[in-house]
Amino acid sequence: MAAASPSLGEQIREELSCSVCLELFTRPKVLPCGHTFCQDCLQKLSGKEGTFQCPTCRLQVKLPSKGVAGLADSCIVANMCERLQNQARLTEGVREQPQSRNRCSLHPFEDIKVYCKECQIPVCEQCLEEAHDDHRTTTIKKAAQERRSTVQALINEGRKILENYCRFLTDLREKEKALNEQKQQTDNNIIQTYNTFLSEVEQNHTKNLDRIQKDRTRVLADVNELSAACDRAEQDMEQGKVGFLSQELILETVVEKYRDNPEPTPFQTQPAVFQPTDTLVSLLGHVTVQSFPSAPIPAASSNGAAEGTGHHHGNSGQGENQYQRVTFGGRGDGTEMFDNPSGVTVSKEGEIFVADSGNQRIKVLNLQRACYGQSPKFESNGQYINPDNLAMNGKENLWVVGRTKYDASFTGHLNAKWSYNMVWLSYNMFELQKTGWIRGVAMDIKRNHVLITQTTGDWPKRNGEVQVFQLNGKLVMVVGQQQGMKYPQYITVDGEGNILVSDYDNHCIYVYNQDGEFLFKFGGEGSGEGQLKHPRGICTDKAGNIIVADRGNSRVEMFDKTGKFLKHITMDVEEPKAVAVAAQGQVVVTDDSNHTVSIFTPKTVSAPVVTSGDFLG
Repeated sequence: MAAASPSLGEQIREELSCSVCLELFTRPKVLPCGHTFCQDCLQKLSGKEGTFQCPTCRLQVKLPSKGVAGLADSCIVANMCERLQNQARLTEGVREQPQSRNRCSLHPFEDIKVYCKECQIPVCEQCLEEAHDDHRTTTIKKAAQERRSTVQALINEGRKILENYCRFLTDLREKEKALNEQKQQTDNNIIQTYNTFLSEVEQNHTKNLDRIQKDRTRVLADVNELSAACDRAEQDMEQGKVGFLSQELILETVVEKYRDNPEPTPFQTQPAVFQPTDTLVSLLGHVTVQSFPSAPIPAASSNGAAEGTGHHHGNSGQGENQYQRVTFGGRGDGTEMFDNPSGVTVSKEGEIFVADSGNQRIKVLNLQRACYGQSPKFESNGQYINPDNLAMNGKENLWVVGRTKYDASFTGHLNAKWSYNMVWLSYNMFELQKTGWIRGVAMDIKRNHVLITQTTGDWPKRNGEVQVFQLNGKLVMVVGQQQGMKYPQYITVDGEGNILVSDYDNHCIYVYNQDGEFLFKFGGEGSGEGQLKHPRGICTDKAGNIIVADRGNSRVEMFDKTGKFLKHITMDVEEPKAVAVAAQGQVVVTDDSNHTVSIFTPKTVSAPVVTSGDFLG
């Protein structure tokens, strides 16, 4: 059964009641926000502090010098409360007292006898003699009968108007309640966003401090070793001991170790900066990571200097905020997960192929259809193969290089077009020399050659080269032996047929022409613009720009075709490993630390929406 609607009197009383004590207002005071409360209620709320929150809207109120008494009075509310109380007393008095005779207001001792029709008022005999003797009159009873309908109509009309007014007051109360609830929700959302921003800033700050601590620990160890060697030799020499002669060989070994290393330079910190928005959109702002210029970079030694054109120029931080990022994956063996994603390439149609080394599969992601697929596990003669790297040839097929746990290295042709049910074709596989080191693979489409990096020897005396094969496995030529290549992990061939190789140990990029002739190298160990630290993945875009996964500096860099630094694509990938470029300039990066794949889309291009879905095929 529905609850009965409140009476008109109850509605009026509700509007004239204090929301703190729930009684009719007593000495009502108005706050700056417009809400009204009893003076005593406000006195209790404010206490001795002099400031408090409005119980209705939570606005912070500062009392005037006179305290609560100094707040503005609400005279209208006070008058209405008084009238309501008087009416209640009169009503109560009528109920308690016996019905009395009608008395004249001008002559209290005279009873009202007749009704003056001309003046339309009831009068007594004395009034009739004094002012109404020539007026038409009638009896009180008859006048009451005649006038009842008219008065009742006026009463009904007045009650209806009062109801509309009370309904309006009720609507105001409901709107006020809704506004307060909405404001509370908005406050909660702002606080939640604020806490999220603080958490992001704290994580970023912790990451920067960790990097500083790692650099400090590494350099202190170097300082300790070098200082101890110098101190021992110097002490023996100053004391006239011949022992310093025996220290010469030790000191020479230590000094030589650090002679060719560039001086340590502070890495580029990436503090989080809050940027309030200045648009009309209701946004609090954005937390972005801003790069500050690093300390001046010392002149590179002969071992780390760039060769060819100037390779250490560029504009600080340009390009870093020109991309939208989408990241997917995480460590696991599911279809949408990765375990050491070590290689990546993109087809002309936009399919991303990933060498999921730890899972011994090739994974594929279709950006247009937003779904995943994967190959069966690679197997040869009963041995599973971990794919290290892959490359796409002109026929939209893949060439993959991989290893078994027994250090047998293979490369082979993978059919990637048959409904994406990819099969390892053993008749196109040929075995490589066992070395134990990671290899890179690239395709020279013009000459129909497959290029594979190879590293031999033991660390730190590793030797690297690039082997160029025909598709049947016949060796055509070897590139890079004369330039002191140490550990070439990744390789690519640009649109002009030039061969580009990243050397992990030498912290640089080697560039050769299609015939294997050395052109130049760029990079050099460091964290400044144009410098690299343990570079890995490498690719080129349509314009010939060179994109490098700068693993040691946790960033992906872009250089022009001469090796001149252009911009940071991102400075927020933990351990970037492989990179590839899609047709519209999207840069795909694998992260070896987080086992993820990220797509960096230029803001001029619609970013892909990557969601889970069915297998391709």
